[in-house]
Amino acid sequence: MLKKIHTDSAPAAIGPYSQAVVLNGILFSSGQIALDPVTGNVVGNTIEEQTEQVMKNLGEIFKAAGTSFEATVKTTCYLADMKDFEAFNAIYAKYFTECPARSCVEVKKLPKGVLVEVEAIAEITK
Repeated sequence: MLKKIHTDSAPAAIGPYSQAVVLNGILFSSGQIALDPVTGNVVGNTIEEQTEQVMKNLGEIFKAAGTSFEATVKTTCYLADMKDFEAFNAIYAKYFTECPARSCVEVKKLPKGVLVEVEAIAEITK
């Protein structure tokens, strides 16, 4: 059975989708960008600031679903500019300490002009 995940502690979806869904004990998050969950405004101007906010948003979704960064098995990361790869990795590594499988690509444009978007697949642990 498909279960939709929603928490007010992470930004609301800005389109016709869920923050995340759980199917058969696996969480599939939608891509998270650097939005403040209260105002909906972009947080930060640098890749470091935006990546920190993305991780906070993912963490809140993980918590609402009963999982964690440590239980993540796969991420997909989108960068507006690959020159930010090293700085992005430095922040990413603080959160995804178990080194899940990952894809990281440069894209032409991201929603609201942000610099980074991350989606995750994680095992439900609670």
